[in-house]
Parts: sequence; C-alpha cells; structure tokens
Amino acid sequence: MLGIDPSFLSSLVQVILIDLVLAGDNAVVIGLAAAGLPADLRRRAILIGIIAATVLRIGFALITTQLLSLGGGLLIAGGILLLWVCWKMYRELTVPLEEEHEATEALAEADLNADGSVAGRAPRKTLRQAVIQIIIADVSMSLDNVLAVAGAAQHHFEALVFGLALSVVLMGVAATFIARLLHKHRWIAWIGLILILYVAAKMMVEGAGDFIDIPAIPLFYSPHTPA
Repeated sequence: MLGIDPSFLSSLVQVILIDLVLAGDNAVVIGLAAAGLPADLRRRAILIGIIAATVLRIGFALITTQLLSLGGGLLIAGGILLLWVCWKMYRELTVPLEEEHEATEALAEADLNADGSVAGRAPRKTLRQAVIQIIIADVSMSLDNVLAVAGAAQHHFEALVFGLALSVVLMGVAATFIARLLHKHRWIAWIGLILILYVAAKMMVEGAGDFIDIPAIPLFYSPHTPA
C-alpha cells in the first residue's frame, strides 16, 4: 500500500493555516479601507480589492516560485522578508479591536455592534481613495501570502498549487467569514504568526546551507538536506 509522505502532509497543513490567517488579514485590510464609504460604493471597493488580490497572487506566484527554486541568497532574502511580514502581523494583532471591528462590519455589511450604523465610526473617504489604499495594501499582502505559502510548500509542488488555489477561493468566497472568525478567535492569528516565523527561519537555514556546512536539524528537514 502506498504511504503518504509525512513531509508533504506537514507542508500541506502549514499552507492551509498560513492561507487562513493571511486571507483573513488581507480581508480586514480591504474592509478597513472600504469602511468609510457609503454602502453601494463599499461593496464595489471590496470587490475591486478581492479581484486585485487574486490577480496579484497569481502573478507573484509565477515569479516567486522561480526565484526561490534558485536557493542560496534568494532563500535567505525570502526568509528575511517573511520576518518583516511577522513584524507587520504582530503590529496588526496589537491594534485596538475597535478599528478591526469597523473593517469586519464593512465586509459583513452588518451592524454587528448594534450601534445603528455599519462601520459608522470609520473616517469618511472617496471611492478613489479607498481603491488606491486597497491596491497598495494588496501588492504587499499578496506578495506576503505567496512568499509564505511557497516557503511552507518548498519541494512539494502539489502543496504549492493547492495553497495558491485555496488563497484565491478564500479571498473570493469566504473573506467575510474568515475575517469574523479571526476577529472572534485571535489565537488562530497568533498561531499563524508563529508558523510564518518558523517558515522564515527554515528558509534562511536552508539558504545558508548552500554556503556553509550546517548539520542536519530534524525541525528544518527538507528533501535537499543531507541525511
């Protein structure tokens, strides 16, 4: 009977959790940018943001996976970029919940705190201002997502493809649900942060292994690590 590669399963679980956390994070940023708009414009801005994020993820995936496959210094650079992603996530996890609540209301199109308005306390803005904010955030966060998924799925192409497809589906179909889930259960986001930190360390260790002799460490095992 054919066995299932444990390293593939490990990569797949990491990819799914990273997608869940970063898709929710991206959704909150889109919701926050759209929160200061009237309802009809808010829906349009959120749709533009989700479409832009989807297109950017596909484009970055084609570039990032090719670069990371070269190994060495590019893997180390990717790991350092993910450390920056971790820092951004940490800052976002420590912002006041009230600000995040406005984003969640905007995504859900619902008055979740029964104050008589949907995202009523968010600063007013125009559709153009909101779309510019969203696209700038999408560029950064789509690169973050692709880099983290590619790092977690290294050497397992199937896990990488699954992760990218899942991130697109989550952004397009379940963004509101995930944003509300992470808003209610913030510990999920903290686990995601720790996981991305681990992926960053793994990438840097593997990249450094192309320049210096690093003893095999089970925690950072990959198919290219000498037995």
